[in-house]
Formats: sequence, C-alpha cells, structure tokens
Amino acid sequence: MSENNLTFEQAYEMLEKITEQLNSNDISLDDSIKLYEEGIKLSNYCTKALETAKQKIETLKNGN
Repeated sequence: MSENNLTFEQAYEMLEKITEQLNSNDISLDDSIKLYEEGIKLSNYCTKALETAKQKIETLKNGN
C-alpha cells in the first residue's frame, strides 16, 4: 500500500506492527533492515501528517 493512500491512523498502526516485529527474536537481519526502512518511511509520513495538522490548527486558532 502506498503511503499516499494511507490515513495517519493506518500508517501509525503499521508502524506499531513493524516495531513489534523488530522487537521479536525470530527475524533475520535482512528482514530487519527491510522493516526498518519501511518504518522510517512510515515515521516520516506520520511526522509530516502531524505537522500539517498542527499548521491547520494554528491557522484556525489565529483566525486566518
């Protein structure tokens, strides 16, 4: 699924699942690296979504 098609909630849930998988002992190094890369992408997506929401709230709060 492309990040462009995700809601914040979906991306965050996927990030939580990746974190759980990375914390397990039953994962190969190669799989860990792939999951880590995906986790970074999802983390960046969530951060951007939160920044956008924060900007919208500030705009509304300031009456612009």
